[in-house]
Amino acid sequence: MDAQKRLLDCFEANRSHLRGVAYQMLGSLSEAEDAVQETWLRLSRADRSDVDNLAGWLTTVIARVCLDLLRARRARREEAIDEDAPEPAADPASNPERELMLAQSVGLALLVVLEKLDPAERVAFVLHDMFGLPFEEIAPIVDRSPAAARQLASRARRRVQGAQAPNAQPDRQRALVDAFLAAARGGDLQALLAVLDPQVVFRADSTAVRMGGTAEIRGAAAVAATFKGRAQAAKTALVDGAVGVAVVVGGQVRIVLALTFAQGKIAAIEAIADADRLGQLDVDICES
Repeated sequence: MDAQKRLLDCFEANRSHLRGVAYQMLGSLSEAEDAVQETWLRLSRADRSDVDNLAGWLTTVIARVCLDLLRARRARREEAIDEDAPEPAADPASNPERELMLAQSVGLALLVVLEKLDPAERVAFVLHDMFGLPFEEIAPIVDRSPAAARQLASRARRRVQGAQAPNAQPDRQRALVDAFLAAARGGDLQALLAVLDPQVVFRADSTAVRMGGTAEIRGAAAVAATFKGRAQAAKTALVDGAVGVAVVVGGQVRIVLALTFAQGKIAAIEAIADADRLGQLDVDICES
């Protein structure tokens, strides 16, 4: 019993790190928690007699669990028959404040880019560039040689850097947002789908959730259905110089939608309603 208690204590000491690794790989708090739980189950069943570095061992195991989940997720998407079926939102029992904290630490724009990487590329990039694991340790996780693992991370890095390069087309972004709001107000589902990236991610802070929002929604169909017939008080705005949306009620900005763009579409929407965060934003309403 004492040995099991010590093992659990060691695992709990690494839980936060493991959750962070899993979240950056999976982009979903509920899936990250599942990966952490699976890692604990594997630890409790494993022969640990030759484990010298428990933290390193746990990182390797959770990386393999996440790689399996990413591959399964991709397979489900490829096999999906009804592409218009909305993807499930986040577990209502999840903690939106913790979700927001993790999303802020990773960066919503980066999560959007990571979603588009091959599973092995994503794992190699996250483990090396974000957690500093050497390619000799990454190689067996992704079933590649160290040189091939290096190439995976390098390819992912180029895609991330390219996608995060400053966009020099604010006029096109504004037109896109204007079209998004017009479609939302008019309840035009097809027009909404036309401006949303198929893998768009919507996230709301805890204040927005308390106002009736949902912590996380994934997929163009689900996000479009959420905004259909809404946004009556929303206006295109510059949020800290970037094109976004402000919801104005009684002359006061109540919610800001920070947007991420990719390939000419809206790829991520972050709803900010917390008063302290709103107070830190420079919001300029765009004139029609």
